[in-house]
Amino acid sequence: MRSYLSNIATRLRRDQRGATAVEYGIMVSLIAVVIIVAVTLLGNNLVSTFNGVACSVKGGTMSAATTVGDVTTPGSCSK
Repeated sequence: MRSYLSNIATRLRRDQRGATAVEYGIMVSLIAVVIIVAVTLLGNNLVSTFNGVACSVKGGTMSAATTVGDVTTPGSCSK
């Protein structure tokens, strides 16, 4: 009986089929976390950049954004 259990335990340790799927799952979740952090940190900067480009395409000029305390008011486009 002991050798039977030992054989089963040895086969389970050698079986690596599920390990690859777990590794890919961890890798995908880490990439998702990096994307979420990057979008969160760069989000406001990207919004102001795209608003400035849109204003330039319209032929206007973009005023600077103002920050009072923790509140940031985006710049405005004047044409």
